Amino acid sequence: MKITEKLIYEMEGAGADIIELGIPFSDPLADGPIIQAAHQRALKKNVSLKEILALVKKVRKKTAVPIVFMLSDNLIESYGLNKFYADCEKAGVDGVIVPDLPPEEAGMKGKEREEQGGEGIDRIFLVAPTTTDERIKHIAAASSGFIYLVSVAGITGKRTELSEEVPKMVARIRKYTKKPIAVGFGISTPAQAKEAAKYADGVIVGSAIVELIAKKQFNKIPRFIASLRKAINVG
Repeated sequence: MKITEKLIYEMEGAGADIIELGIPFSDPLADGPIIQAAHQRALKKNVSLKEILALVKKVRKKTAVPIVFMLSDNLIESYGLNKFYADCEKAGVDGVIVPDLPPEEAGMKGKEREEQGGEGIDRIFLVAPTTTDERIKHIAAASSGFIYLVSVAGITGKRTELSEEVPKMVARIRKYTKKPIAVGFGISTPAQAKEAAKYADGVIVGSAIVELIAKKQFNKIPRFIASLRKAINVG
């Protein structure tokens, strides 16, 4: 946890606008080998949701950088729906991505917790290349914070080039909302980030950073973030 805390400060300093913390789970949805291995490492060390909430509360004393959780709905149910969102708000979590929770169910659960706190937590939903226009419209209405555009069908992981579907998908989403759109899945180089930023409002990089963590090349992470920031700014 000390390394994670240090990296949060360093990534913010290097230019990260938002930091996503993945909450370890035994059967993560849509994650490729790199992030799956990270889940397993964390689980072996008994890293828990409660500990990560405590970490966020701690870093809030030094930073206001937006922090978003990505986690399975099973973890939220086990923790307790109302308690989870209330505790997220108390700790200073800004948003939640639950890839295995359809927006229809999220809306129902939102009504359940209306009076229990946690209303300040953004609910971020995913749009994939296979998502229909009708469903995009529904997701756009249900989302807050930003909309997570999955650039390719399949699992997370590093890829050699940005999908040519990204401009088309961004255009489709923009028909239904003015909310920010962030592109993720497969973006791992400054060049890819620069290209994605031409169309979207944000660029999400996960596996490339997690791989550096796995190799314990922590000193390379701020430089990598800075290179992404520079490429996006120039683009």
